[in-house]
Amino acid sequence: MQLTLDGSRFRFDGHLTYADSPNADAHGMLMNARFIQGVFDDKADPSRFARFGFDEWDADAQTDRLIAALPEWYGWGLRAFTVGFQGGGPCFTTENPTIDNNPFGRRGEAIDPAYAARMERLVRAADGLGMAVIVSFFYGDQAARIDDEDSVRRAVTTASRWLRDGGYRNVIIEISNEYNVGPFAKHPVLFEPYGVASLIDLARRESGGLPVGCSGTGGVMPDAIADASDVVLIHGNGQSRQRFANLITRVRQRVGDKPIVCNEDSPAVSNLPVATRQGVSWGYYNNWTKQEPPTRYEVRPGHDHFFAWRMADALGYAPDAIPHDDQFVLTGLDEHDHANGRRWPVLACLFTEQVDRVDFERDGTHVETQYDDPFAVGWRSNWYHLGHPAAD
Repeated sequence: MQLTLDGSRFRFDGHLTYADSPNADAHGMLMNARFIQGVFDDKADPSRFARFGFDEWDADAQTDRLIAALPEWYGWGLRAFTVGFQGGGPCFTTENPTIDNNPFGRRGEAIDPAYAARMERLVRAADGLGMAVIVSFFYGDQAARIDDEDSVRRAVTTASRWLRDGGYRNVIIEISNEYNVGPFAKHPVLFEPYGVASLIDLARRESGGLPVGCSGTGGVMPDAIADASDVVLIHGNGQSRQRFANLITRVRQRVGDKPIVCNEDSPAVSNLPVATRQGVSWGYYNNWTKQEPPTRYEVRPGHDHFFAWRMADALGYAPDAIPHDDQFVLTGLDEHDHANGRRWPVLACLFTEQVDRVDFERDGTHVETQYDDPFAVGWRSNWYHLGHPAAD
């Protein structure tokens, strides 16, 4: 499949995405999800990821589970997902710097063959379905395992040429996930906007012309990166609906007719229409079920299902009506949904905009009240919460 850009819109094999939708505003969009751990492994201590009901850690099996889940996501309207060569952070349970998930080595001269094989299976499976893959090269805590700036450039060249030589045309390159997080400061070329812009140019050239972008943290998109990008990748993490809308407006004024894709936000599905009403594709990010290895990639009850339903609705694919009693699901309490003595309960809601507040109780005792989407115990941001001690 050939992905091409048409102004602010996307085409697959010459046809606008969602061209069969009765909603003309959806034509050319690229609704997506963050499945960042699709090729994840841990050379340091993989045994710690034998959990959540899995008796052992198996990196290839995790990739296969994602491949098996893609048709269902496609059926709901998903047309792209982000996966990282260096993965992402299991931020609820594990100290990220202790993980060794760097397939480029210290010098950036080659890709670990096992990672390359998993990425190949994943990109080709997406291609067969008619989906794009946003391939992210660097993650902050893992980029620190690369020696120096020359090694960073070699890694960009190595990964870009690997994509070129594989003939993958359904790919968007993301230089790094959130260039401005602290660990990237070790390599100014990955941390300073003009350095990132130079890597965008390098990746575009060495990949044979694949579209390239780079994300910042929630609400951040500097002009230098926006100007250099073919696809402007923004994040909505930690943003109110108004601040997220303001970000989109500011970036659109800067980049004109370039495509803007939010490829990471949160489970806060109320942000989805903020993006789509301005012609921006939205990226679902559930960092419990979709980023804590071993990840569970199927469309699960709660946030996954509600995102899928609202995505289909926004795209003009009328979903089946959901009975009133099924619009609220308390998640995080399944048999295996715990780690390190904690659980992360969330009340997932189909229409969170209509909920005034959620009161959490345990054994008849009030725990806390939450007012913001997603309604999570220990809420700290729309993408992160502290959870609660698990029952004995």
